[in-house]
Formats: sequence, C-alpha cells, structure tokens
Amino acid sequence: MNEKTIRALVEAGAVKKVLMIADGAAIHVDIITANAVITATTSKGSIKTWATIDATAKWVKALGIGKVQLEISRWLPGQRGLSF
Repeated sequence: MNEKTIRALVEAGAVKKVLMIADGAAIHVDIITANAVITATTSKGSIKTWATIDATAKWVKALGIGKVQLEISRWLPGQRGLSF
C-alpha cells in the first residue's frame, strides 16, 4: 500500500502494529491491521525500502505512528545494496 492509503488507515485507527523489518542492507515497513499485513510500497508499486533505521523511523513518525517493533535478526548493516 502506498503512503496515502497508509495515512488513511492511521487516521481511521485501523493500524494495530507497525513492524520495521531490516533484511540485509534494506529496511521495509509492514503495517498490521485487524484483517491483513500490508507492506509499504512506492507509488509505482514496488516495496518501499530505506538504507538506515533512523530514516525509516522518521518516515513512520511522520505518518503519526509513535510505536513500532524493530526486527533486526536478518540485518547486515555493513552490507551494500545492489543498484538496478
């Protein structure tokens, strides 16, 4: 889901939990509602990723979310991502 839709879910109070998942060099956000797990996407439909935890946290905070769960079991902070 894109940012606009996620903002609407936050404003409606439908968000139960937010997960910041670090996998390799990239970090993405999953939004958990009562009915589904939604991954944040770009306007083009690809998964929205960040290179740092603080940049991800700033984006989540800008959505109006103050509490997240961070999963770093597969995070490799020194790894470089591939450019396509």
